[in-house]
Amino acid sequence: MKNKNTHLSREHIAYLRKIRNNKITVHVSRALILLAILGIWELCAYTEVIDPFITSSPSRICITLASLSGDGSLFYNVGVTLMETLVGFIIAVVLGYAVAIILWANDTISKVLEPYIVVLNSLPKIALGPMIIIWIGTGYTSIIFMTVIVAVIVCIMNTLAGFMAVDPTKLLLMKSMGANKAVTLIKLIIPSSLPALMNTLKVAVGLAWIGSVMGEYISSRAGLGNMINYGRQVLNLDLVMTSIVVLCVLAGGMYGIIALIEKKVVK
Repeated sequence: MKNKNTHLSREHIAYLRKIRNNKITVHVSRALILLAILGIWELCAYTEVIDPFITSSPSRICITLASLSGDGSLFYNVGVTLMETLVGFIIAVVLGYAVAIILWANDTISKVLEPYIVVLNSLPKIALGPMIIIWIGTGYTSIIFMTVIVAVIVCIMNTLAGFMAVDPTKLLLMKSMGANKAVTLIKLIIPSSLPALMNTLKVAVGLAWIGSVMGEYISSRAGLGNMINYGRQVLNLDLVMTSIVVLCVLAGGMYGIIALIEKKVVK
């Protein structure tokens, strides 16, 4: 039987309602868990079950946020880190995608470079920090470079894996119809690998934040990484925890934007 208003069956309407209720349950549960964590944290700090000087507390973080917002230092440092992260993220994704296309298009190059890519991926990037400072100097350029080298290898490997996962039957069909590499790439590989690209972007977001904060921790005079380093040096752990919380919020927001793009693009 059809519903006159929606032209959907009762079963379909019940199914959609169930999906909507499940989404609401998920979001509410996430919020309650976060509130519970913050409440327990604040209570333990207030009753000194944990030392608030070492662990800080939500109330002390809010006070620090208000202080940093009042003198403008929060927005300046957030802006610096956000700029470095976005630039490094975009460069890493574009470069990684371009290299993945080259490796997919030429099997010989892929086999030659594969061991080097694996070695570079396993190399601890923090070890390159001092060398990057010597090669490039301090400032935005070295931090963006650090962000790129942290994220680009994973972008290459994940994107290439998405290319290789395309249905071989479809590849054979394209080949039988006389399609060359360029046509196959545009018509089949790129559209079919969009979910893999979205997953790559999600991974690259976290790595980009790691790279930018790591670079700031080593050589910057501004940014959230610099705030964390300064707070550690002067034992202002409220500043350290506040910077970490802000980083979590920014990284979560950037991840959320990519998740929204994924819904539109993959659909």
